[in-house]
Amino acid sequence: MTHQNSIYEATVPVALYVAAILNHPAISADHDNPDAETQNRPTLVQLLDWLGDTAYDANDECVAIDERLYGEGIHDEQMRAFRDARPAIHSAVHRFLGHDNVDVRHTALVTAIPLAEHPLLTHHQADLADHARRLLAGSTDRHHRDRVLEALKAWGHNTSCLESASDIAAREHYARLSAARSNWTGGYTEDPPF
Repeated sequence: MTHQNSIYEATVPVALYVAAILNHPAISADHDNPDAETQNRPTLVQLLDWLGDTAYDANDECVAIDERLYGEGIHDEQMRAFRDARPAIHSAVHRFLGHDNVDVRHTALVTAIPLAEHPLLTHHQADLADHARRLLAGSTDRHHRDRVLEALKAWGHNTSCLESASDIAAREHYARLSAARSNWTGGYTEDPPF
């Protein structure tokens, strides 16, 4: 499946299977069950989350990094196969954008965003932008907010009026971390104690 942001030979068949069963009653049965023993997250949300994480592992940014390291083109066959499967996965995920459960709805949106990079799916970006604005109006989930703000910016939307004080603080924090990483030389500021 996946491990440390790597896509394996089994990832695509598993992702297509997961996408195919998302709407199965057994998967959505625990979304209203407060006693579900699934880390307090419905199975449907966990499966959508896995699909989304995997889609981010094969997004355009990952391909750009791969190309910088190895030259033009996608060199990872499994990544290429996953990217080719994005329309089928998106079709299964898209139906959950209007789900009654807000966690399902928001996770489906975050999952759909990297899938919509596929050339056959870019026309969905306007609809996803509308969903993103609704998420930003009510969600405090840092991960979800970061993903949708990043997507809106990538799609050319002005997000300044959508950002909360928390979003601005997070963006500034990430910028400081990035600057510290770029200035780090790999050495230590002090000699080791031995």
